[in-house]
Amino acid sequence: MSYQYRMYNELVDLWPVASDPHDYDKEAEIWRKALRDKLGPGRHRLLELGIGAGDNLSHFANEYQATGVDVSEKMLELSRKRNPDVVHYKGDMRTIRLGQKFKAVIIHDAISYLTTEDDLRNTFRTAAAHLEPGGVFIIAPEWYKETYKQAALYHVSRNQNGSQMTFIQYETDPDPSDTTMQCLMLYLINENGKLRVEQDLHTTGIFPMKTWDKLLIEAGFQVEKRPFPIYEDGREAYLLVCTYSGWFD
Repeated sequence: MSYQYRMYNELVDLWPVASDPHDYDKEAEIWRKALRDKLGPGRHRLLELGIGAGDNLSHFANEYQATGVDVSEKMLELSRKRNPDVVHYKGDMRTIRLGQKFKAVIIHDAISYLTTEDDLRNTFRTAAAHLEPGGVFIIAPEWYKETYKQAALYHVSRNQNGSQMTFIQYETDPDPSDTTMQCLMLYLINENGKLRVEQDLHTTGIFPMKTWDKLLIEAGFQVEKRPFPIYEDGREAYLLVCTYSGWFD
């Protein structure tokens, strides 16, 4: 059995226990402020790439005309239930072309799954291809080479339908010379007095700040860094609020 990316496949039923839309309340308010500052009032068209189960987009769906894209059909099924008024498409954010234009494109934590410069470059081109001139592209990398100091541990326990699950996430960078990290996830599920343990391994990306800036500028964006103080470990983090110049084809 493969122990990689199981949350998006055979363990997808655990997602509603591992993640709750309210987990995103604090950061969603920061994202909303950035969007309002850049777009002004109005129910603008917004595209989220890598929507996952739609937890993040649920904070924007009532305010914007929202569309979501994800590569996992099982995660899209969860998002359709959570965001019934959102238009959903299956596709890879590095390559998808919807033939539509939006005022804003956002990528939440799916940005972490880009592990090479080509991944970043192609995804930024996707964002540019879907934006009107002057539109805004917002991302928030979880780590930069400069801000990673040591392994990070996160955990949460929740009860649902008589079962208890403890979710443990451990992030580490075993080889600082490359552009990838490892994220080990453990799920401890207590059902009717019986303990079940599942594990899941995700490979994510980590790049220097200058790499993000360089590739965003290449794709036609002007980059503004805003403080993004959402992490309990106090790491230096930024919301990258990028305005599209309109010249990239």
